[in-house]
Amino acid sequence: MNRRNFLSFAGTLVALSVVPIDLNAEDYRKLKPSVWEAKTLDDATKALYGVKEVIETDKIKIKVPKINSSGAKVPVTFETSLDAKTIAFFQDANPESAVAVFDVGTYDVKKYGAKIKMAKDGVVMVLVEGTDGKIYMAKAATKVAAGGCEG
Repeated sequence: MNRRNFLSFAGTLVALSVVPIDLNAEDYRKLKPSVWEAKTLDDATKALYGVKEVIETDKIKIKVPKINSSGAKVPVTFETSLDAKTIAFFQDANPESAVAVFDVGTYDVKKYGAKIKMAKDGVVMVLVEGTDGKIYMAKAATKVAAGGCEG
């Protein structure tokens, strides 16, 4: 191994050793199957977090186009500055409301994006379970010119 390759390899090892890595994945489909069967946003919220009070906040930012030319690929991005345990992503345009649930570590970047199918106009909702035990929420409406779930 020549000196240049050794230095780049050693530098990579040093960089990786100082990066906090917390890989924790829960299979929420097995853990809480009723979340994935819920037909409404309220039912999905109750199935995931119980009957806790939900606090609307501006510390969750959702970005979704106001009008989509097709429901086949609706781009959604969301982020939060809240200290979080979990972040859940829901929509009300399809038969099942749940889209994804993320476990969040202390040093994780809490910024996500996805392209989802939407059969009709609807609301996208993000819930954050804070480290304080409270549930925070933000919603954004979007319109779909042509549904994306017909085939």
